[in-house]
This record gives sequence, C-alpha cells and structure tokens, in this order.
Amino acid sequence: MRLILLGPPGAGKGTQATRLVEKYGIVQLSTGDMLRAAVKAGTDVGLKAKAVMESGGLVSDDIVIGVVADRIDEADCAKGFILDGFPRTVPQAEALTAMLKSKGLKLDAVIELVVDAEALVARMENRVKETIAAGGTPRPDDNPESFRKRLGEYQEKTAPLSGYYASTGELKTVDGMKSIDEVTAAMGAILGA
Repeated sequence: MRLILLGPPGAGKGTQATRLVEKYGIVQLSTGDMLRAAVKAGTDVGLKAKAVMESGGLVSDDIVIGVVADRIDEADCAKGFILDGFPRTVPQAEALTAMLKSKGLKLDAVIELVVDAEALVARMENRVKETIAAGGTPRPDDNPESFRKRLGEYQEKTAPLSGYYASTGELKTVDGMKSIDEVTAAMGAILGA
C-alpha cells in the first residue's frame, strides 16, 4: 500500500499515519529523515544533498526524488509506505508520479484531510495548553501567528496538490474535523479495510 496524506499543519496527518503504519505494517517516510539518512550513508544522492545542505541551500526536487527513489527500494518498503512531507508542490508530485511509473509502481491513494482553518488554530491552541499542562514544552512555532503563517504557506504551495491528484483520479477526501477514530474509520473505508 503506497499512500500520501495531504492536509494543512494540525490536520491530524501524523496521528493517522501512525495508525496506518500499525494497521498495515507499512513504513512512514519523512523526507527530512530520508535526506539525513542518505547523507549519513554516503550514497550518491546523499553526497549531492550534503553539499547543498552544507552550503545552506535548499535541496532540489531532483535530489529529493532521488532520495525517495532509493529509499522505497529498501526491504522495509516492500509492503508499502506513507510519504510524509512530500510532495509539497505540483512539480514534485509530477516527478514522483514519473519516478514511481519508472519502477512499475503507483500510489494506491492520496487522502486529503479536509479541515476548517480557524478550527485548526483553536485545535493548536488547545494542544499547546494540553502540552503545558502535561509538563511538556510546546513547539516554538505553536502560536496563532506562526501557525497562521504555516497555514498560509500550505495554501499557497501545497494545497494545489489537491487539484493535481483529483485530476489523476487518486484523490480521496476525509472530513478531518471529525474525531480521531471517525477519521481512522473513514480512511479504512477508502483503503478497503
């Protein structure tokens, strides 16, 4: 099972990804983790990424696609994977589609958690209160101003993926404002579980 979860920050993608990993025995792949691992392993793509990262630049789409391509060839991805944080733009999605096709693979689903932006801000504020009450430290960017900025970036750069994946017939949507269990059940229905 090969999946992408879409949705703005705070939509619950991480929570749902954890449940999918447990249920289906698939791997959650974070591009940041994959880049760091490729650099550490000294792969060809990792060495290219290292040079860019050390110079303070942004790693190109070609390098990220190379890292993803190498990573999904590893044995633990045989049952499938969830891409976390990738693709972020339509050109990345197009490159991902081409790369998967070259390997004789395709996505099983792209699931978008549809949420209300203002409700997400309230959800984030509640999460901060719960984290503090539990003795934890909230993320530095978990405040309304920073969170709205992250939502704006998502709308500008990543939200167009919905249209792209709708045009390929891969997009499925779930009401991300429902309870965690209801969202899990809706995703299970989409995935035929």
